[in-house]
Amino acid sequence: MITLTVNGKQHQYDDDENMPLLWALRDILNYKGTKYGCGKGLCGACTVHLNGQPIRSCATPVSVVGDQKITTIEGLSENGDHPVQEAWQELNVPQCGYCQSGQIMSAVALLKSNPSPTDEQIDIAMSGNICRCGTYERIRKAIHRAAQLKIDVKEQS
Repeated sequence: MITLTVNGKQHQYDDDENMPLLWALRDILNYKGTKYGCGKGLCGACTVHLNGQPIRSCATPVSVVGDQKITTIEGLSENGDHPVQEAWQELNVPQCGYCQSGQIMSAVALLKSNPSPTDEQIDIAMSGNICRCGTYERIRKAIHRAAQLKIDVKEQS
């Protein structure tokens, strides 16, 4: 029996401990926001946070996670009002939208470690996330906008 802490809630997991975290999240715990892309950890669609760091859930077995804290796209905010989510909506980033939860999770991790990244830093940090529709320019603009939103929130506090 493994206790998985997902978005602040504990879940008892009593299944195959070699199962990729992605499938435990989607099929057993019903967190459908994390997407399957390539199954090899190469495209970034399955990105979630493990103790605040982005990981590829399709290539991470449940046994590796243990009692660490997992955050999925659903755990960023209850109302979709995280600054990165707001920037994504404001700038209409998604086209098909399939990769966007992974893109957002990677962007959140980037802004946590670097609150005001340059274009080059964004490109490097986001290079592991593939967008079939090619919305990279909008993604970059949204990350800059989210950085500004975060600064605005801090100044108002």
